[in-house]
Amino acid sequence: MAVDLAEGTPIDGRTSVGSTILPDADAADWLIEAALLRALEPRHVLFLCVANSARSQLAEGIARALARQSGPGGSTIPVKVSSAGSEPTRVRPQAIAVLREIGIDISHHRSNGVDDVERPVDVVVTLCAEEVCPVWLEKSVRVHWGLPDPAGAGGSEEEELQAFRDTRDELRRRLSVLFTGRPQ
Repeated sequence: MAVDLAEGTPIDGRTSVGSTILPDADAADWLIEAALLRALEPRHVLFLCVANSARSQLAEGIARALARQSGPGGSTIPVKVSSAGSEPTRVRPQAIAVLREIGIDISHHRSNGVDDVERPVDVVVTLCAEEVCPVWLEKSVRVHWGLPDPAGAGGSEEEELQAFRDTRDELRRRLSVLFTGRPQ
């Protein structure tokens, strides 16, 4: 795995995005990506998916909580965290519920469109395959953490909640590396 800050230089057949190249998050590649992103010390991290209703909302809530407790001596890491979608809908109640289970309150969150995002953005983490980043994000470091959409899990209410918990736990594991330097 490699990062090349020379714009447009492909490495190992992977794609170049903006001025930074990062591998796709296959298998455990996300671990390397999270560590590399941590080293960049981003000032603004954006989580992006289509509806901004589940995965990106979970990621924003978890990332904000981790940033609040992960600085030296338990201080806040100075990073802005936001989420958005290309076709925002509403925050899923299941996302609110499963974060509440771990002490994170996103009941005040709303779904945002990409045009609502404060600029500049240093890092964009896309969470679903359908997401297209707008032109103004071209200079941002972008990584893709494709996770299944818990809103599409179907089944009983408990099975759907479990899908949201699984996504929450995976995001918490990945974001812990980004914000604390170690998986949770």
